[in-house]
Amino acid sequence: MRITAFTYQKSGTWNEEQAEARGGMTFVFMLYGRCMYAVRDKKLVLDKGQYLLIPAGIPYYGRSVPTKIHEKFVLVFEPDGQTELPLLQAAEAVCKRTGKFDLTADKLRLMYREWQDKQPYAGTLCAALLQELFVYLQREWGQAATKTGTTLLAEQMKAYIQDHYREHVTKEALGAHIERSPNYAATLFRKVTGQTISEFVHVTRIKTAVYMLRHSALTVTEIAEFIGYNDPSYFYRVFRRQTGLVPTDLVSDREDIRK
Repeated sequence: MRITAFTYQKSGTWNEEQAEARGGMTFVFMLYGRCMYAVRDKKLVLDKGQYLLIPAGIPYYGRSVPTKIHEKFVLVFEPDGQTELPLLQAAEAVCKRTGKFDLTADKLRLMYREWQDKQPYAGTLCAALLQELFVYLQREWGQAATKTGTTLLAEQMKAYIQDHYREHVTKEALGAHIERSPNYAATLFRKVTGQTISEFVHVTRIKTAVYMLRHSALTVTEIAEFIGYNDPSYFYRVFRRQTGLVPTDLVSDREDIRK
C-alpha cells in the first residue's frame, strides 16, 4: 500500500474538487460538519463519522454544502494488488458510518502529522497505519459490529467515561453502569469502539489536556493532576504517545499567542 496524497480540508480552505479518473483509491473521512459528493450519478451527503471510499478510475465531484462548515481528511492511495480486504476490492464507491469515530480520527491525525513532518520512513509508517485502520473498518463492516442495542450500551459507557475520566475508570464500574458483567462491558466496549477502556480514558484525558495547555493559565503539573495523572513523568509519556508532542510545546504556543 502506498499513499500518494494526503490533505486536511475544511470550510473556507477547500476548493470544489473533481477527479475524472484518479490512479489510486480515494478515502474521505468526515471529522465534523457536512459536505456533498457526487460519484458517477449518485449524490451523497457526508457528515461526521462517515467515510467514503472511491475506487480508482471512478469520476467524482465534491463540494461544500452552503451554510454548513466541515472538516475532513482526504487521502489517495494505491492498495496492494493481493489485498485480502473486500473493502479495498470494491468495484463501486463505499459510503459507511463508523462506530469507531475516535479510533479512526486519531489514527488519521497521527498519519497526517507523520505525512506533514516528512520524517524518515514516514510513508512506510503511514501505509502500515492505514492498513491497520482498514482492517478495523472491514471487521466492522463485515461483522455488523455496530448493532443498535450494543451501540447504545457503548455510548452509555463512553458518556460515563466523559463524566468520570479524571477518576480510575474500571470495567467493574462500567459493567455496573450498564447493568452487565465487567467482562461483558470490557469486551463490548472494545468491539464497538476499537479501543480498550483504558485507551479511551487516556484519549479523553489528553484531549482535555491539549485544550487546557492552549487556553488555561495552569502549569503542566497542575493540568496533569487535574485530569487524573498524579505522576507528571507518566503524563508526559502518555501525551507524547498520543500526540507526538510534549506538553511544553503547547505551553510555548500559548505564550507566543499572548505576545
